Amino acid sequence: MKTIINKFKNLKLFTQMFMVMVVSIIVVSVVVSWTTIHMSRDLFMKTFSITNTKVIDQIKTSFESFNDSIATVVSNANQSGTIKSFLTEGDGNSLSTMRSYYNTSEQMKRLKSNMDAYEVAITIVGVNGRMYSTDRSYLLMDDKELKQHSLTINSHKEPKRIIYQPYTELEAINSENEHLIVASKALLDRSTGNIYGTIYIAIKERDFGQFFNSYTSSGNDVFIINHAGVIVSSNRSDRMGQESKEMLKYAMQLQEESTDYLNGSVMGKQSLLLSEYLPPYEFYIVNTIDTEMALGQMVDVKTLTLICIVIVCIALSLVFLITRQITKSLTKFVRQMSDVTNNEFDHHITVTGGSEIRELGHAFNYMLDELHDYVDRLVETQKGQRNAELAALQRQINPHFLYNTLASIKVLVQQGSKEKATETIHSLISVLQNTISNVSETITVEQELEILKHYVFINHARYGDRIKVSYFVASECMDYHVPKLIIQPFIENAFFHAFNKKSSGYIHVLVSRDREHLYCEVVDSGDGIEGVTFSDDNLFNSKRSSQLFTGIGIKNVHERIELLYGDEYGVSIVSKLGEGTRMKIKLPLVKKQR
Repeated sequence: MKTIINKFKNLKLFTQMFMVMVVSIIVVSVVVSWTTIHMSRDLFMKTFSITNTKVIDQIKTSFESFNDSIATVVSNANQSGTIKSFLTEGDGNSLSTMRSYYNTSEQMKRLKSNMDAYEVAITIVGVNGRMYSTDRSYLLMDDKELKQHSLTINSHKEPKRIIYQPYTELEAINSENEHLIVASKALLDRSTGNIYGTIYIAIKERDFGQFFNSYTSSGNDVFIINHAGVIVSSNRSDRMGQESKEMLKYAMQLQEESTDYLNGSVMGKQSLLLSEYLPPYEFYIVNTIDTEMALGQMVDVKTLTLICIVIVCIALSLVFLITRQITKSLTKFVRQMSDVTNNEFDHHITVTGGSEIRELGHAFNYMLDELHDYVDRLVETQKGQRNAELAALQRQINPHFLYNTLASIKVLVQQGSKEKATETIHSLISVLQNTISNVSETITVEQELEILKHYVFINHARYGDRIKVSYFVASECMDYHVPKLIIQPFIENAFFHAFNKKSSGYIHVLVSRDREHLYCEVVDSGDGIEGVTFSDDNLFNSKRSSQLFTGIGIKNVHERIELLYGDEYGVSIVSKLGEGTRMKIKLPLVKKQR
């Protein structure tokens, strides 16, 4: 990779520009195409999810209406004395038996009339072995077989519910070779609660599928699955009776998460899935949409690719011609510039080419003249600036501070406190590095606090920790810039002048901000100074102020702030005898790039 980059750098400007433009155009084309396809996909998902959610609601309404009709039939059957007598009485003479069958037939016709909108067959079986059906082609079993069938067994397990069950392909295939869906319920004696019969309402799967078949299309399928994941009805007849655990999992997930749709792989295809639960049936309606087929209908990928290729070819041709024309005169100009030898500032170039190149040539010649004068002045200025920096840096270090610190380190070593001595030396080095090596005028609040902590550690090593120091700094203030060593003089002043009478106390360092200003405060609980309230230059003209100056000096801090930011900013001090001193620095909000 590095070799390729180096070879690219050595290419001519025309070649570099052309290659960059080629890559850029191709990348943009690919990104636009990719974005278009994915935006279409997102739009498709949202549109289909909204539309198909309404469709599923309509399908659900149809199923609920069908269930209401079945519930009406079951209720009427359970309340019919004729049906109860038919299913419970014993065999009498032939005349009474015929009359019972006739009355039951008439009653079953009335029950069937409640479901004339649907192609169903109603069958009843009693404990006395009698059986009657409105259409015997639906259930091809006698009363004994039906009583022992799972349809009856499951109904008797939950006698108060209507149970919907499919016939499996091996168990119940009618003469027309079609699957059936049967709603069954136990008939209960209202006084004793005993079961005296069972009613079955059977519908062919093709008729059951009419509730949703009109809403399906190629790639847009509807599946009705039970709690075991078995497909009991679908517009896909080839999937009937199959078990789909993955579809059941998605359906349950949609209900648990209450989401509109999910993306998943169903039967080997990436699909968009919507689902609705049918509590009376204990079935799930699952709508699957083949995303690949749907997107293929919405976005013609081949046409889009062809259009992109044509656009890229046209763009590359234009880029080649324009880039060639621009770089021709520029290449000649660069060739002349390369003839300028080191430090030969009087070697002007010949100005030719277009208006931009001519302007650039004049500017280059003018720059050579200015650069010649500037270099001469810079040599002299750097000499004076270097001397001034060295003088300023030397003034930043208090010789007494160095002497006392080194003496403390000596005592620590003699006492055998090598680790503490090492830490003290480390802190001293850090302070010296930031005061001598770093010549920047300003540093961040975070860097200033780092210097303070090292300085405080050194003082604790020298004098013990009778004076506690705490820091309260707002996190959003850490990256703001302040003049270097702006807080240290106040800490130094508090250590050496604030606790002459008191044996212990605290120093708080606080940094906060408002909308326009940054505030740095040093608050101590020391001796204080009687009647001191300074907020301007009177602070530094007072005789009493000599008590406050040490190290780099508070006066130096105040003057530096005024010089950098103006008279609006500076130092203010409030002190009360016996209570302590508060020193407050007001600065502008300055945030530079690191």
